[in-house]
Amino acid sequence: MNKWVLLEHKVYSENSLDVHYDFLVENGKDCLTWKFLKIPLLNQGFVEIFKQANHRLIWLSMIESELSGNRGFVKRIDHGIFKNVSDKVDSEYFQFILDGQILYGFFEISGNFCRLSKNN
Repeated sequence: MNKWVLLEHKVYSENSLDVHYDFLVENGKDCLTWKFLKIPLLNQGFVEIFKQANHRLIWLSMIESELSGNRGFVKRIDHGIFKNVSDKVDSEYFQFILDGQILYGFFEISGNFCRLSKNN
């Protein structure tokens, strides 16, 4: 159904709190997943992004959850339906049209960088 989600992931340690964001895109049996430290803003250039292991589909419908093994807390901060405008979704280059409140417009992933720009 082409669902996507943006999760805020808070990782607790004894003396600090690490916050990053997980971007998941439905891919049939699971979700392609990337991590970024900063949310890309519309027309603000590239943001570094890191490919992660695919995540389970359950994360597309999760609102918030404490993670097992004291790995932190996850909260959905944006979601929607995407349109894939890439030729493939199994390479290092992806193009999506997103319809969220935070992530909306043309979302491009190229290797370890992504950017969000106005949908033409």
